[in-house]
Amino acid sequence: MNPQALIVDDEPDILDLLSMTLSGMSIDCVSAETIAEAERLLSQQSFDLCFTDMRLPDGDGLQLVKKIQESHPDLPVAVITAYGNMDLAVTALKSGAFDFVSKPLKLQVLRELVEAALKLSPNRPHKIERRSRDRLLGETELMRELRGKVAKLARSQAPVYISGESGTGKELVARLIHDLGARSEKAFVPVNCGAIPNELVESEFFGHKKGAFTGAVADKQGLFQHAHGGTLFLDEVADLPLMMQVKLLRAIQEKAIRPVGGHDEINVDVRILSATHKNLAECVEKGTFRQDLFYRLNVIELHVPPLRERQADIQLLAEHILKKLAGKTHSAVT
Repeated sequence: MNPQALIVDDEPDILDLLSMTLSGMSIDCVSAETIAEAERLLSQQSFDLCFTDMRLPDGDGLQLVKKIQESHPDLPVAVITAYGNMDLAVTALKSGAFDFVSKPLKLQVLRELVEAALKLSPNRPHKIERRSRDRLLGETELMRELRGKVAKLARSQAPVYISGESGTGKELVARLIHDLGARSEKAFVPVNCGAIPNELVESEFFGHKKGAFTGAVADKQGLFQHAHGGTLFLDEVADLPLMMQVKLLRAIQEKAIRPVGGHDEINVDVRILSATHKNLAECVEKGTFRQDLFYRLNVIELHVPPLRERQADIQLLAEHILKKLAGKTHSAVT
């Protein structure tokens, strides 16, 4: 049986474009022009994904997103926003939307979104989730809550800002979000933003063309291209120079990059996770970090607690570390 998609929109052109694109991917489409009609259809049959416009005759798409979150929490919902309306897209992601697409719709972006959403469909057979190589150990309430949040965030494409002190395991959390999500088969690309020289940071992120600058003897792909289809983890993001913050913001909003020395933009499908041991809100107040970029990265904040706040986990962690060390030396733990 083909996957089933619910499209909620009152614009015939958008309905036709979505229906033709999804039909070409062997997905059957059912359309609704109002929230009321969409709710009726949702009560009558199950769907694998849903698209909804933000402006509907009897309300806005956020209402539908929230209602689906309540009654069908496993159904991926993508919202269709007007060009440049990132504030509305961010609000939709905060409300539980899987992802968003902007008008005019880019077919390649649309297909990539659909492919990712179908991997999380409640009606599709799933492969057994592979265990992250770095598990979040701990049986305290804080750690159980953290694992629950990670599992929920893995079902979204929303940018996540992972806060916490140095050594709390922010990269482990980012990797687990990636491993449990629809992008697990693609690359997880971590980068320490503070370790890249300022004069090379744009080339590292976006790549460059041969001859773009002295030493550019060949075309080079950047981190965004390496992470295409997967996840880009920006560690120590507060250390990015202000010049690069502007360009990163545009790449996130447009889902496209331009290599240094290049003339054409390249579409990139990347989920952004970020972290820093600094207080990013304080960096914004001091003027060292752009407020608009902070708003885009901090769609959802996930705090990783330090070990001193979960001391009951120390014995479990110590035993785990000893077993790993004993396995390397072929010794027995007593």
